[in-house]
Amino acid sequence: MSRLAAALLPPAPSRDALLERHGERYKWWALAVVACGIIAAVFSTTSFSVAVPAMGAYFGMGQDRVQWVITGYMAAMTVAMLPTPWLLDRYGFRQVFLGTVLFLAVSSVAGFLATDFATTVAIRIVQGAAAGIQQPLAMIVVMRLFPPGSQGRASGLLSFGIVLAPAVAPTLAGMLLDRYGWQAIFLLNVPFCLIAGVLAMHLLARADETLRRPFDWYGVALLSVLTLVLIEWVAGLREAGPLATASLVEAAVVALSGTLFVRHASRAKAPIFALSLFHERSFAMGIVVSFAYGVGVYASTYLIPVFLQNALGYQATPAGLALMPSGFALAVTIPLAGILADRHSPRWITVGGLLLFGLSFLFFAMRGKAISYGELLWVTVAGRIGLGLIIPALTLATLRHLQPRQLGEASMVNNYIRQLGGVLGIAIVAVFVEWRLAVHGQGPAGVDAAYSEAFLFLTGTFLVATVAALRMKPREDAAAR
Repeated sequence: MSRLAAALLPPAPSRDALLERHGERYKWWALAVVACGIIAAVFSTTSFSVAVPAMGAYFGMGQDRVQWVITGYMAAMTVAMLPTPWLLDRYGFRQVFLGTVLFLAVSSVAGFLATDFATTVAIRIVQGAAAGIQQPLAMIVVMRLFPPGSQGRASGLLSFGIVLAPAVAPTLAGMLLDRYGWQAIFLLNVPFCLIAGVLAMHLLARADETLRRPFDWYGVALLSVLTLVLIEWVAGLREAGPLATASLVEAAVVALSGTLFVRHASRAKAPIFALSLFHERSFAMGIVVSFAYGVGVYASTYLIPVFLQNALGYQATPAGLALMPSGFALAVTIPLAGILADRHSPRWITVGGLLLFGLSFLFFAMRGKAISYGELLWVTVAGRIGLGLIIPALTLATLRHLQPRQLGEASMVNNYIRQLGGVLGIAIVAVFVEWRLAVHGQGPAGVDAAYSEAFLFLTGTFLVATVAALRMKPREDAAAR
């Protein structure tokens, strides 16, 4: 098999050969290759929401069961980020990237051919795992190949495609669904997988050396248990309540697994990531901001359309369209924010973006049911401009002061925490709204109060993140290195 692969595939080029052939353009070619792979993963993430009703009708199931095609993907994506640093050390960037692209492509074709629900969910879990391993790779390319003076611009351009993809994916998925059925949505990312795979074979360098170290099965198992039980615990609060036996048991499991992991990581010779990363203050505070950022982005994407329908009485179409202008504003802002991050302090750009994003939620809370559709659109646009300022600047402020050998682990932890915040954000806001509705009642005044308080909760989340961002200045000894 290895001989056949060697005969069919081009030889893996060295980095020196690629630099000699492409010169300074090489780093941009490598960035474009990785962007194609990440966009393929983003398409897999965001395209299936429109397929839930059609899949429910096809399999004869309710939405609560069909949602596993999304929930299973997101959970697998979050957990699968954990072994990325070990895979990079063991196999190198090129092999890991090609492997994830291959798994995405093959699982997409398998999903198109699947005929039963269990197989469909299993394939979505495989897709989520491949996408999770791939997520931290993007910033590793930026931090390793680009000098500090152009890292912001590179991050902005990379994020532009990643952010624009979710705005386009549901529309393309809907067109495929209407014409060919929900199974065709699986094929949406295949062209990007093929492009990324072919380009990667020619433009990504082979690893000069790999590091053989034991895989931290115990540490990954503890973090996987913590992640999955934490998600289930937060989601279950909506029905069971915090004092139910199941909720208390799940909270205890989360606390125990977290404690055991910290103890293990502080003693193990080769943990899945080193706790010493958090000795760098800019990284530790950046992780806090990343979690809040994940909560805010996912929670607001969920909350605003629901608020429009349940509190303001709009139909589903205008509720869905409300986020479209802000999505394009976000995509336009990110490249400009990347340029700003190269010229000015990423920390202060992050603070400004957090304040703008948080103030947009405060406006929603203050206006409540009195807000007009036009006001909602421009406030949402303003909030997404703030979010666009955050994205490239936060990554640079979090990772820039670390050593090159720490980037793999640091990028994984950053993406993992942000993704975990996103998954939890939706559940937290849903539970919060149900709780406040139980307190205020289901009448118009109670609904208005519940959603206003939910927006205040998000405002508070970003105020905490702003305090953390203000402390992202590196320690003097780290800055001097």
